[in-house]
Amino acid sequence: TNAPLAQIYDAYSFNVIPKLGEVVANDRESYQYLVESIRKFCTQDELASRIESAGFEGVKYTNMTGGIVAVHEGWVPIT
Repeated sequence: TNAPLAQIYDAYSFNVIPKLGEVVANDRESYQYLVESIRKFCTQDELASRIESAGFEGVKYTNMTGGIVAVHEGWVPIT
């Protein structure tokens, strides 16, 4: 991941997103929970491993936006 981008993303996530939730939806707590749950999500490699364990083949991922987002893909084998 891109360290400077990660710092900006963290500042935005923990300061702006909950405030937007408060202003737009009158629900700061849910948006704070969203930010915290994203933080606890597994790494790209861990998710790829889980997908493989579920029976998918050719599992790979592409990091986007400096690793803030990753697109995972895999194929179900034809039996």
